[in-house]
Amino acid sequence: MKRIFLSLAVFLLFVSVGAFWLTFLSERPPLTTDPATLAGDGSTLDYCAKPPLDGTGTNAVDIPKGNTPGCSYSHFPLPILAECTEPLAEGADDIRGLWRAVSGRYSEHIERIEQCGNRTVITSAGVIHDYGPNATGELNTNDTEGHVVFTIGAREYCPRTSASMIWEDNVLNFYVFGWGPKAVTRYRDGDQLVWKYVDGSETRMERICTLPDTHKTPKPRGPRISLFE
Repeated sequence: MKRIFLSLAVFLLFVSVGAFWLTFLSERPPLTTDPATLAGDGSTLDYCAKPPLDGTGTNAVDIPKGNTPGCSYSHFPLPILAECTEPLAEGADDIRGLWRAVSGRYSEHIERIEQCGNRTVITSAGVIHDYGPNATGELNTNDTEGHVVFTIGAREYCPRTSASMIWEDNVLNFYVFGWGPKAVTRYRDGDQLVWKYVDGSETRMERICTLPDTHKTPKPRGPRISLFE
């Protein structure tokens, strides 16, 4: 019996070390976001003026994948799908625009949602999550998370993330790694956007047209524990 417990402990140790390495120390995903998009200022736009999705312009698959630079973008970037006019896929609700939380746990949350074809991009709190057909990467999001757990010198270490964003009967569901459990759900309820998280919280958001000044630069997140200093 003692040998069994020892073997189990060793196995769990290897799993824990492997998970930690994969989450924090593995190679960061390649940055495929258009540099001009990251350099531009997305706070100057009117997000109530939604472009028509009439199929006269670029398709989703022709645009490079958007993802998070490092652990966070330095300022609110331009939209990833600005040139895309591909009509939405069947089963997708139109929730494009800028949304601000009005109730729930994440009371200061603001997010931008872009859509075209079967592609959805959510930009918020320093991170860019992009799912769908694109010119440079796989379907699933391939990002880091703006929650910095620790630092070594000037380098920040935040967890890697990957998920799918699947539209199912006008509900946008996030599945961990694309095949794992459902972690996040978004859907429209009248004029509000409802965001349900895996922790059981529910946040309701209202549509706004311009980004508040307080959100032009993302606030640092995470414990940011300084190691080896």
